[in-house]
Amino acid sequence: QGQLVESGGGLVQPGGSLRLSCRASGTITSVFNPSTMGWYRQAPGKERELVATITGRTTTNYADSVKGRFTISRDNSRKTVYLQMAGLAPEDTAIYYCNRKLDGRNYWGQGTQVTVSS
Repeated sequence: QGQLVESGGGLVQPGGSLRLSCRASGTITSVFNPSTMGWYRQAPGKERELVATITGRTTTNYADSVKGRFTISRDNSRKTVYLQMAGLAPEDTAIYYCNRKLDGRNYWGQGTQVTVSS
């Protein structure tokens, strides 16, 4: 089923922007295209929570806390999903995980750290 390889995390000041990428390495197109892709995050001492998802038909869903600030998108030709984050705040600090879901099965990336601090 391949691997999910995240990139783009880092340290950013409050109000700044970052773009996360997640590439489905080794996943064939006929499996990636219908998959629902998502981003989740886990802050220290907290449970993992949904950030945003995008279906194979590009229907999107966002957590209330990120609506209007984050945008999820996908490029099926690259088998990649993106999370454009703007207006970042310290409470957005977390490890961000990429997720692929298909036929009731979940696959996770290794996570990428996002730290928002001045």
